[in-house]
Amino acid sequence: MDLLIDTNIIVSNVHRESETHFETIRAVGILKARGYRCCLVPQNLYEFWAVATRPKEKNGLGLTPVKAHSIIDNIGQLGEVLRDPPDLYDVWRRLVVAYNVSGKQSHDARLVAAMTVHGITTILT
Repeated sequence: MDLLIDTNIIVSNVHRESETHFETIRAVGILKARGYRCCLVPQNLYEFWAVATRPKEKNGLGLTPVKAHSIIDNIGQLGEVLRDPPDLYDVWRRLVVAYNVSGKQSHDARLVAAMTVHGITTILT
């Protein structure tokens, strides 16, 4: 069964000072041991980059772009990155219209659209 790893799990996994750092590592390990295929989508990586390179005083990790790039290079250890298919925009647009989505929730709707096109029904957040 496929499972989407949410961006906050990536951030917690990388950020050793996070209160949930070890808990997220353990959770992903347990899920993989139970046969789940942990997946990421490009949006997770865009969101991670934004948090990772944002200054600490603005609720980021304060990493350099070079360090964020290095982490993304190794992200395959956390989960498989599934590419965006051509119909993702159409699915996202149907969702935001059907559910009257506005504001920041439109980003989450894009994750739901990605899950839909990839047949993923579970998210770890």
